[in-house]
Amino acid sequence: MKRNWIKFVLGWGIVFLTQLIPGRPSNIEMILAGQMPFAKRFGWVTGFFFGFFAVVLYSVVLGNVGPWIWITAIAYGLLGVLAYLFFRKRRGKVKNFVVFSVFATIFYDVITGLTIGPLVFGQTFMSALVGQIPFTLYHLMGNVAFAFILSPMIYKWIVQNESLEMDSITEKIKLSYSGSYRF
Repeated sequence: MKRNWIKFVLGWGIVFLTQLIPGRPSNIEMILAGQMPFAKRFGWVTGFFFGFFAVVLYSVVLGNVGPWIWITAIAYGLLGVLAYLFFRKRRGKVKNFVVFSVFATIFYDVITGLTIGPLVFGQTFMSALVGQIPFTLYHLMGNVAFAFILSPMIYKWIVQNESLEMDSITEKIKLSYSGSYRF
């Protein structure tokens, strides 16, 4: 990760900034779309922390911290672990990003939607389940669309981009000082 921290900051920054779009429904977010390529390339630890910190830091910045944060952050972290397990024997292709996003979204929404309402807010299980159905449908549409469009772009332009690695950047800086490299 020492060589690739710029990629992580760039990828996470894109996800974080898209969460700040005014009027964006809470279930239309890019966390999973950014998390999948990073988990595939850099492993389960990176996958876990990508999702975990996306939730925690966003919530802290917006002042929306409560007991639900830990459930959602850990659930997104687990999606990073599952993404690594799913992608370790699969290529970073559109079809794979879309397939994983479907299963991951349902897993996440079952874990969070059917626990937070009843445990934190005192909802009945049935009202949580009924309310979760339209929420999950929107969440699926957003995650599938982002997996189809953005995950392959993030994987190609950020995660696999060798020019964003510290070794490459350091070499360019050294060459620019010696006068033998032009940006």
